[in-house]
Amino acid sequence: MPRSPKFDDFIPGKRFRLSEIDPASTPFAKGSEAEQKARLDALAERLDKLQDLLHANGDWRVLLVLQGMDTSGKDGTIRWVFGRTSPLGVRVHAFKAPSEEERARDFLWRCHAVVPRAGELAVWNRSHYEDVLVPTVEGWIDRGRTERRYGYINSFERLLVENHTLIVKCMLHISKGEQRRRLQQRIDDPAKNWKFAMGDLDARKQWEPYQRAYERLLRATSTEYAPWHVIPADDKLHRNLMIGELLVERLKSLKLKAPPANPALVGLKVV
Repeated sequence: MPRSPKFDDFIPGKRFRLSEIDPASTPFAKGSEAEQKARLDALAERLDKLQDLLHANGDWRVLLVLQGMDTSGKDGTIRWVFGRTSPLGVRVHAFKAPSEEERARDFLWRCHAVVPRAGELAVWNRSHYEDVLVPTVEGWIDRGRTERRYGYINSFERLLVENHTLIVKCMLHISKGEQRRRLQQRIDDPAKNWKFAMGDLDARKQWEPYQRAYERLLRATSTEYAPWHVIPADDKLHRNLMIGELLVERLKSLKLKAPPANPALVGLKVV
């Protein structure tokens, strides 16, 4: 029987299979749907306040990495979890297929330019992990080169962490059946046709190879300083709740404080 995940399920070196994680589980769901939506609103407001402190503190950086199969909800997560956060404090970068300029350089070159600045929260919609997924499944790189890329990624993330970057990595785990339903909606609804690409069907045909590729990368790159969290993604509301809870929990762990009061402002009157 697939189990429901907790935030601490995926510790470094732990062996697991994605099939053991139920993508339809909702361990963080409490109360009615209306109550859960209200809780998500409250989390979004809390996240906005924490982001203000992050910016005011000016020392820490936060990087949220969202990975998942097509339709797993990366865009929806960004829309709802950050629905109350100032757009000035959150920067989203979507990783597409590498350009000719990017292919001419090492695979992490394009990542360095979009890491978060001090006081900034950056969201990567797909990420450097595409370069150990697509090339591996398509057979463009062999197993040895893939393993070396895992090592480069771990070193890259350690560099970020040692320079005060909090990395939160979420793999949005959707079932094959739910993906079929969402893809069919995009095909059947003319207003959603723009979301559909024929390449989505090509990737779906390789569902099992992608699941195995995800399992290998999760095992190889879940570290003490940048652990992975597998988020059940069949239920959209619960997916957003779980990531909202996780982000608030991790930001609170930084114990951010506003800068001390400026004594030069004591008694100052604006005229």
